[in-house]
Amino acid sequence: MRPVRFVALGDSLTEGVGDPAGAGAGRRGWAARLAGALAAGDAQGVEFTNLAVSGAQTRDVLHRQTPAGLALRPDLASVVVGVNDTLRSTFDIRAVAARLDQVYGAFSGRGATLLTACLPDPGAMLGLPGALARPLARRQRAVNDVVHALSDRYGAVHLHLSEGAWVADRALWSADRLHPGERGHRQLAVRFHALLAEAGLATGPPPSPEPRSPAPGRSANLWWLATAGTGWVARRCTDLLPQLLWLAAGELRHDARGTGARLDLCAAAAVSEALAALPAAPKGTGAQRRRTATNRTAVPGTACAAAGRSAARTTAITG
Repeated sequence: MRPVRFVALGDSLTEGVGDPAGAGAGRRGWAARLAGALAAGDAQGVEFTNLAVSGAQTRDVLHRQTPAGLALRPDLASVVVGVNDTLRSTFDIRAVAARLDQVYGAFSGRGATLLTACLPDPGAMLGLPGALARPLARRQRAVNDVVHALSDRYGAVHLHLSEGAWVADRALWSADRLHPGERGHRQLAVRFHALLAEAGLATGPPPSPEPRSPAPGRSANLWWLATAGTGWVARRCTDLLPQLLWLAAGELRHDARGTGARLDLCAAAAVSEALAALPAAPKGTGAQRRRTATNRTAVPGTACAAAGRSAARTTAITG
C-alpha cells in the first residue's frame, strides 16, 4: 500500500511560525504534527509536503502553491489562508471567493480530501481599539463566511477556529499574538486529527497536546516586539494603515449616526454577491456536503456556525 500523500497550502500559520523545531531545524507547525498521526505507527506511512509560505494571500495559493500541490497528486490537501488578504488595502471579498473556489475545486476534482478552517480576526488578537478592530473583524467574518460556504460546497473537513476559549488562552499563542505557539499548533493538530479520525481518514494515534518547550516568557515577548514585531508593524503601516484609518473614520461616523448596522449588512451582501458570482458547483458535491455538515457540529455555538446557515442559502443559488 502506498503512503498517504498530504500537501499543506497556506500562509505562516501552516508554515509553522510560532512552533520552532529547534536550533537551526526550522519550524514544525500543526500540519507537520498532524502528518505524523495520519497513519498507524508513525509518519513513514505519510508523504508530507508543506508548500505554505509566510505572508501568502489567496492569489499566492492559487497561482503558486496549487500547481505545485496538484503535481504531487495528494490524497489530503489542507488550504488555510485568508488573514493576509484582510490586512491589505487591496482586500476584495469577491476576488477571495473566486480564488478559493478555484483552489478547492482543483484539489476536489483530483479526488483529494480538503482540510479547511475559519480563523479569528486579527484585530481582536492584536487588541486594537474598537474603531480600528471592527473593519478587520468584518473582513475576517466575510472570509470565514466564504470559506464555510465553499467547504460545504466541496465536502471539506472543516474546523472552526474563529472563536472560543482557545482564542483567549494566551498559553496557546506566541509573542506576536497572531500565530499559535507550540502548544497552540499541537492543539490545532489534535483538533484536525479528531475530525479526520471521525471521517475514517486518520488511523494513527492523535498527536500529543503537550509541548516539549516552555511557552515564551515576558522577556521573549518584549524581544519580539523590539525586533520582528516592529518590522511587522512597519510593513503593515505602509500598506494597510492609511486605509484602516479611513475605515475607522467611517466607523465613527456611523456610530455617531446610529447606522453602524448598515456596515454589517453591506458586508453580508458583498459575501452573498461574491458567492452568487461563482460558477455552478461541480456535480457530485451533494454527498460530500452532507459529510461537512456532520463536521460542523463538532464545535457548536460559533459565529462560523451561524455563517454556515447563511451560506447554505447562498450555495443553493450558486449550485
